[in-house]
Amino acid sequence: MQDIEPYYNWRHLYTAEEDKLSPFYGRTYSEFEFSQTLYNYYIHPQWDFFGSRTLYMKILYADYDLHFVIIELLGEWNDAIENDIMTIRREITDELFTKGITKFILIAENVLNFHSSDDSYYEEWHETLEDDNGWVVIVNLPEQSQYDFKKARLTHYIKLLQIPQWRTLQPEHLFQVIDEEMQMRLQ
Repeated sequence: MQDIEPYYNWRHLYTAEEDKLSPFYGRTYSEFEFSQTLYNYYIHPQWDFFGSRTLYMKILYADYDLHFVIIELLGEWNDAIENDIMTIRREITDELFTKGITKFILIAENVLNFHSSDDSYYEEWHETLEDDNGWVVIVNLPEQSQYDFKKARLTHYIKLLQIPQWRTLQPEHLFQVIDEEMQMRLQ
């Protein structure tokens, strides 16, 4: 787990700890001190704790003019016990929404498990963003987690996409690819 680090090739373009509008503004990180754990496994110190004991994140890029954010996730998304969707919403996305972010790209290839509960937070998020032509997309959720996500009927509110080459794209281009796909689905 300590070898899985957040995607770093966009750090010359954006860092959440230097963004005054970011929930993680002012954080400092160590490259050598591994202090955070996920199920007794140390994780890379660049991951951000946001209130969940089983899920960590990193804001990879935010563009307040184009109203989008790219967030990478690591761990187990557990709504049944931890209510992770509530924590994500209240601690991160609601705050970003007040800063003008209406389009959320969640990179989830390192979400090892997904456990659902009810869909009320997903429905509320969808309805909030709908008025601003916003959306939420989860990219590269592993197959077993996709199964559980679809079984809970959460794809009514959040779209799942597979974009294996996302790392080869610049953040604006990744946003453009996803935005075009979402516009086609909405029409």
